[in-house]
Amino acid sequence: MDIYFFNTLSRQVEKFTPLQPGKVGFYACGPTVYSSAHIGNLRTYVFEDIVRRTLQAANYEVQHVMNVTDVGHLESDADDGDDKMSLAAQREQKSPWEIAKAYEKRFFADCEALHLLPPNVICRATEHIELMQQFIEGLQQKGLTYEVDGNVYYSTSQFEQYGKLWGGGRNQDCQQARVESDPRKQNPCDFVLWFSQSKFPHQIMKWPSPWGEGFPGWHIECSAMASRYLGERIDIHAGGIDHVSVHHTNEIAQSEGLFGHKWVNYWLHGEFLVLHKEKMAKSQGNTLTLQTLRDHGFDPLHYRYLCLTAHYRKQLLFSWEALQGAKNSFEALKNRALSWKFATGTSQTSAQLLQQYRNTFWQAVAHDLGTPSALACLWDLAKDQTVSKQDKWTLIQEFDQILGLGVASFTRPQLEPHLQKLIDERQHLRQNKQWQQADQLRDQLLQQGVQVQDTPTGSDWYLCYRDE
Repeated sequence: MDIYFFNTLSRQVEKFTPLQPGKVGFYACGPTVYSSAHIGNLRTYVFEDIVRRTLQAANYEVQHVMNVTDVGHLESDADDGDDKMSLAAQREQKSPWEIAKAYEKRFFADCEALHLLPPNVICRATEHIELMQQFIEGLQQKGLTYEVDGNVYYSTSQFEQYGKLWGGGRNQDCQQARVESDPRKQNPCDFVLWFSQSKFPHQIMKWPSPWGEGFPGWHIECSAMASRYLGERIDIHAGGIDHVSVHHTNEIAQSEGLFGHKWVNYWLHGEFLVLHKEKMAKSQGNTLTLQTLRDHGFDPLHYRYLCLTAHYRKQLLFSWEALQGAKNSFEALKNRALSWKFATGTSQTSAQLLQQYRNTFWQAVAHDLGTPSALACLWDLAKDQTVSKQDKWTLIQEFDQILGLGVASFTRPQLEPHLQKLIDERQHLRQNKQWQQADQLRDQLLQQGVQVQDTPTGSDWYLCYRDE
């Protein structure tokens, strides 16, 4: 089955062709574990989860690698700002290692709540310091670095294709790539591979190195660990759109500089979640976490559903009204699915119609992860009276292998006692063939949001939500 992705590098949708038939090496930039991930971060991970699920649905064997940055790097993608881990340690009166461990655990709990498939490999920066140093030494041997005061810099002037990912270049003014200049740099675009001298003389997280005691730059982490687990050529590298101009641009420069050939074939990037027309960012103080959504009465899967309603390459405007709409749609779908799950009888749907739905759904996701069109297909199926409930249940489980809404584990909610009492009373009336009184209770239940359906083998019920 063919899959097409928008490749940031080529700026066009391309047919996906793996390096090895049937196998995919997939690297995704993971969290910096100094605080809870906000829902803008999590949108990126939902998008990456759809990438992986789509590949697996196409019968690819996916090796999914994600890094965890548990070494403090600076507040901006550039080489400036305050150290994130140090700030968190001061804020919470804990060691950087305690901070990293606690927030890593919280991050993966959020991932589980959102039904994100766990990476095959989780690589922590602190466990690969020697590997990063070896990578830097390789760049030194290639003549791609220079050292000033114990800091090792990558010389972008030595890499002719610098900036190709975002359309810039080494002769640009690097306005997108740097906010402040470092007087030690020969070129504003140059970036730090190893810090021995920084504005944090008492920093706790330091390691010995050939250049002095210090810590790695952020960009070197991903290059070193991605190539360690996926090799010198990688099929897919994914992340947020904010990584294009700096982090991923620098990854390309150092990786292709060392290896001497193209490093990643497909670069995939998810757009921002925006709040009041600006991106959600911790530095701006406008963040919401998954726990915030829970505190407002929402399930994490309501947020996942909201993410699926927008294409990953388009900004998603967050509002509580939009999330409520996603909740209504999700719960309406869930309750329809429950009625399909417990349906009795035999299927009488034509095989041709079922295959048509399968084809429509697959075409949506296979063409650059068109989840809005995939959801529209699912809702068309839900409302199609010519498809049996049994077949709807079969198809929604197939579709959910990609959507990840947890269809197979859908269970009935617990009714309020007075509603359950009405259902029990109605069942008693039906057993006594008091049909008129039973119908009156059915109408009363419907007015209170409970739909009751009678079948030859008994009665079924589900909650009613407004479809969106």
